[in-house]
Amino acid sequence: MSGRAAGDATGPRPEAEPAGSDVVAFGPDGLVPAVVQDATSHEVLMVAYMNAESLRRTLETKRTWFYSRSRRELWPKGETSGNRQWVRGVLVDCDGDALVIEVDQEGSGACHTGARTCFLRRLEV
Repeated sequence: MSGRAAGDATGPRPEAEPAGSDVVAFGPDGLVPAVVQDATSHEVLMVAYMNAESLRRTLETKRTWFYSRSRRELWPKGETSGNRQWVRGVLVDCDGDALVIEVDQEGSGACHTGARTCFLRRLEV
């Protein structure tokens, strides 16, 4: 992954498709991974999972909603922390089995630890 968002210097922005989950290929568990990216800096903030209902709510409210695999329930990002995410765009990959959610991050950060991003550790290569 190059770290560039669609629509930047690498090429044209993808055509908008009708809103809804009909273009998304949810897995056998009913979930699809969603990479959350800062809409301005393109920094990857977090990865979470969505089901059809959380995607529907995200598209309707323009706030991120996810499905918690451990709690088995929907949750709006930032409901308790105040670190909300305001959606500016949703991209679907070529196979329909992964999403990139472009957001404006409100508050101190996206990570449950309070950090701006969940991706703070680097492996040696």
